[in-house]
Amino acid sequence: MPAPHDAADPAATRSTGVQPLPEWDLSDLYPGRDSPELTRDLTTLATDASAFHGRYQTKVVALPGAKLGAAIREYERMQEVAGRILSYADLMRAGNIADPDIARFAQTMQERINAISTDLLFFTLELNRIEDADLEAKFADPTLAHYAPWLRDVRAQRPHQLSDDLEKLLHEKSVAGRAAWMRLFDETIADLRFAFRGRELTEAEALNLLSDSDAAVRREAALSIGDVLGRHGRTFALITNTLAKDKEVEDRWRHFAHPISARNLSNLVEDDVVEALIAAVRDSYPRLAHRYYRLKAGWFGVEQLPFWDRNAPLPSDVDRHVSWPEARDMVLTAYRAFSPDMAAVGERFFASRWIDAPVRPGKSPGAFAHPTVPGAHPYLLLNYQGKLRDVMTLAHELGHGVHQVLAADQGALMADTPLTLAETASVFGEMLTFRAFLARESDPARRKIMIAAKVEDMLNTVVRQIAFVTFEKRVHDERREAELTAERLCDIWMEVQRESLGPALRLDDAYRYYWSYIPHFIHSPFYVYAYAFGDCLVNSLYAVYEDAHEGFAKRYLTMLRAGGTLRHRDLLAPFDLNAADPAFWSKGLGIIAEFIDELEVLG
Repeated sequence: MPAPHDAADPAATRSTGVQPLPEWDLSDLYPGRDSPELTRDLTTLATDASAFHGRYQTKVVALPGAKLGAAIREYERMQEVAGRILSYADLMRAGNIADPDIARFAQTMQERINAISTDLLFFTLELNRIEDADLEAKFADPTLAHYAPWLRDVRAQRPHQLSDDLEKLLHEKSVAGRAAWMRLFDETIADLRFAFRGRELTEAEALNLLSDSDAAVRREAALSIGDVLGRHGRTFALITNTLAKDKEVEDRWRHFAHPISARNLSNLVEDDVVEALIAAVRDSYPRLAHRYYRLKAGWFGVEQLPFWDRNAPLPSDVDRHVSWPEARDMVLTAYRAFSPDMAAVGERFFASRWIDAPVRPGKSPGAFAHPTVPGAHPYLLLNYQGKLRDVMTLAHELGHGVHQVLAADQGALMADTPLTLAETASVFGEMLTFRAFLARESDPARRKIMIAAKVEDMLNTVVRQIAFVTFEKRVHDERREAELTAERLCDIWMEVQRESLGPALRLDDAYRYYWSYIPHFIHSPFYVYAYAFGDCLVNSLYAVYEDAHEGFAKRYLTMLRAGGTLRHRDLLAPFDLNAADPAFWSKGLGIIAEFIDELEVLG
């Protein structure tokens, strides 16, 4: 099916055959790809960027506080316009990655904005040349002081900044380098079709079958996925090797100590905090994942579960279809019980068509919340198929969306949060929804099914993501020495998966190439630990909430509104939490262990 039209029909919906599903309306960004509004913004932005370059290049260090604050405000306005254009192009492309006209449009927009932003590149480089004492004195001006959090984060990159010419070269070449390889990955994945019982399935449809109630369906889908990924293994290995080498070269020039260090710096989190998280989760593998999958194997009456049964519903589970209106009401009711203000923000996504829910050929797989720019609003992409897990995904992505709306008042430069904190609202929204379900359920058999499903989601969020980052660390470390063959990538994958999942799961050869479809490895190296960070953080936050409800929601929404202005230490301080304390991670992981304890009691 085609992607949403540039100017969407207000009545446009798609149906699974049970209920209609909403598609987003991107006209809030631009009326169309050929609209005069888009053409005007591109032209005006290019003119303004050139004028800004002529007015300020080589003069930034000497600007007094008031003029520097005014310059940053002008820079922010241009970033907002550029962000709107790129957001529109990205969302159009996500709606149908397989459409060559949309792909061409998205690439053209990326190249146009890249060329325009080259005129602006000097600005942050020169900001980083201001001496600390001089900048502190300039902060006497209130306009400049407003941007102090942004300047703090920009200047964190000072030790890794290259010469102006090298920074400009890397910036200009990115569209024909890293971005091009990411596009190749996306389009390859979008074009893949997985044979299943006479049908040709998309990736999202095939992966969805791995949680089907029929064991034969799960097995056939898993083998088809492994076969198709394996046949494209050389392509995926080439993409992985090229991007890892590209990163190694840039990291070496920028003097980053480890492959993960650049991600940690962009997340504004210390290396030792991330390593403490990784170590804590890996140490927990036996009491979490190994123990749970041993229980699950027993429920299925086997010594070992085949890998395609990892996310299988329990034998006694009947995963009823949840209609879209019911899913919406489930999530909003849980949000409203916590905070009417939070639910009111969430309702806007449904009322204003900010969500694209149906599965369709060519559409980006998985789910995401795109913040776009503060002058507009976020959009959610889902591949909703009516399972309870899909309801939890809706709760998750809506949490992101609410966070992005609340943080928008911080402006284009300070609304975004580091990845480690960006997952907080999403995982918290998911936890609220789950706890609301669980509180209404008194039947032990149903509680067992619900808790098992939640444990599996938490293991996927914590254990699986730390296994992913362990895979990445090993791949990037080895790539510094030589290219890795597809078989070597498969070997590393199988080793880290066996370590994390434990002996109760049987990982057959058909599973060897499952590393190749993970988009985070390609788009955002080492992103994945942010999920584990967010889940453990939310578990700790929820424990605080359970101990004292009064005033918690107000403090929580204040935290979300802060956007990127505060770092994790300051954001968590009102809740008496500290991510640098090893006990913080133990508390978060302990929540998962308690759920598994209850499952052992339920039998």
